[in-house]
Amino acid sequence: MESDSHSDEEIKQIFSLKKIAVVGMSRHTAKAAHFVPKYLTEQGFDITPVNPNSTEILGKKSYPDVSSIDHPVDIVDIFRPSEDVLPFVQDAIKKKPKVIWLQEGIHNSEAEELARSNGIMVIFNRCMLAEHQRLF
Repeated sequence: MESDSHSDEEIKQIFSLKKIAVVGMSRHTAKAAHFVPKYLTEQGFDITPVNPNSTEILGKKSYPDVSSIDHPVDIVDIFRPSEDVLPFVQDAIKKKPKVIWLQEGIHNSEAEELARSNGIMVIFNRCMLAEHQRLF
């Protein structure tokens, strides 16, 4: 699976954005959807969990969907199977994030094009933890 064509400089600029909603964030410590946002929190990012099955993850209020978050969001980081991404992107667009980031192994051309057509930068098939460690 290919990934997006963004340069290292562009990815570094994305990491200057600090408010991240994590769709599919998990309570289970062994899952990437838990330890990636935990790492980002430790690096100073403001993480908002989005998981309809949890009320709180890592001591933070969890929301059922992105559009119900009661504060601005810069990045929507999505941990869901590629074929399930479109409704999450459609919901996320309502919050007007600057970036939608599809984690490693996630790629959905229709959802990505929809986000881009709404002026949102799209990163796909990349891990935020791996990219942060690689660039910083």
